[in-house]
Amino acid sequence: MNTVHRSAVILVGGEARRASGQEKYFFVYEGRTFIQRLIDTLEQVVDEIILVAKDPGQCKRFAHLDGIRCITDIRRGIGPIGGLHAGALAAHGDTLFVSACDMPCIDVGVVRYLFDTLGTADAAIPSWNYDMIEPLHAVYRRSVLLEYLEEHESYSLRPMIRSINTRYVAVEELRQFDPTLKTFTNINKHEDLERINSGLVPNHERA
Repeated sequence: MNTVHRSAVILVGGEARRASGQEKYFFVYEGRTFIQRLIDTLEQVVDEIILVAKDPGQCKRFAHLDGIRCITDIRRGIGPIGGLHAGALAAHGDTLFVSACDMPCIDVGVVRYLFDTLGTADAAIPSWNYDMIEPLHAVYRRSVLLEYLEEHESYSLRPMIRSINTRYVAVEELRQFDPTLKTFTNINKHEDLERINSGLVPNHERA
């Protein structure tokens, strides 16, 4: 197997609750499903792509995707941090780009910049301001994730991010690659999908 330096982890579990029971990763934008758009973008930057699903049945939904590994949550029912834990355990790369499955406009230049700007930090996370960050559009060092997630009390990503050596990347730095910051667009409802397909960018959701 080729050496893996960079991995991507896409969290696909638990998406239906906010999309009227629909599978958001199969929503179509500009002729491609969300998951295919993510894969097409990320395979330009990383050496492997891992999908983290809620159970084996959901993994079967992605059997048609060549060269993509799908794994399941180990600690179930605890939200994104459970997917991050499973993804970090399964990844072969030293660094991971983590994203949600409902972000069809992720920009390859932005992702590459997050990897390149990590330096000696534990994470590179886009930040609108101190309180509004993008933990599911960010790069993490795998070893740090594994150490933190081995024992943790909170199911929120924020305490982890505040406790490790995080490099906060001002979103203004990212406009050089993505002037409108479309990369951060979340599609959670059919209404949002209709808006983006008509050329309008829904509001960015910020953590």
